[in-house]
Amino acid sequence: MKRLKRETLIGIFSNAAVAAIIVCVFAFTLASSPAAITSGGGYEPYYNGNRGEKNVSLMFNVYENTAVVEGILGVLEEYGAKATFFVGGCWADDNAQCLKKIVEGGHELANHGYFHKDHSKLDLEGNKEEIRLTEVICAALCGAKTRLFAPPSGAFGKNTLAACAELDYKVILWSKDTVDWRDKDVSLVVKRATENVAGGDLILMHPKEHTLAALPAVLEFYEKEGLKAVTVSQNIGE
Repeated sequence: MKRLKRETLIGIFSNAAVAAIIVCVFAFTLASSPAAITSGGGYEPYYNGNRGEKNVSLMFNVYENTAVVEGILGVLEEYGAKATFFVGGCWADDNAQCLKKIVEGGHELANHGYFHKDHSKLDLEGNKEEIRLTEVICAALCGAKTRLFAPPSGAFGKNTLAACAELDYKVILWSKDTVDWRDKDVSLVVKRATENVAGGDLILMHPKEHTLAALPAVLEFYEKEGLKAVTVSQNIGE
């Protein structure tokens, strides 16, 4: 992967403090990157949480639709539910206030890479670069340190696992996928988020208008079934 020039990166960020931190991260990377790790070393992703508990986790992968994210936060607050938001760095750097609302609402902020790349095709340094950039941005803008990584489109390889092991990240996939990015149907979102749902499920969603519209019915179903919507870290026992 071609490394982005520092001046290009700095131009991305209007916040001078964030730009300075990015430069420091790259300087550290160039100076102290260890030898490439060629395997995940047994490090495996999570597809579900603790099956012995009555917890489920709604996971929102965010690269767009800030107004919808804020609507989701409102519904979650109304139902006393918590969720995990896997944010893309290129979205996060323009949405500091929304990041703060996520954290202030007691939700979990997690990492979805910077540019929504195919991580299965990136080398070790490319994987680390995408994750580190997003981590630095989130920390600078809202003080939250991301520790979970969801690879875009669920695409990962041995270099992804090795990078996350080295950076102390857990790789998160899912047990239920609403496919709401493709199917713009409220009833389908509700069905896919609730059908045969069980404790430990990790349910993938995106900030779409139809997903926001489906969310109250999903949360009401969980309440009826005695399931609690919690963050991914709580679900997997971290």
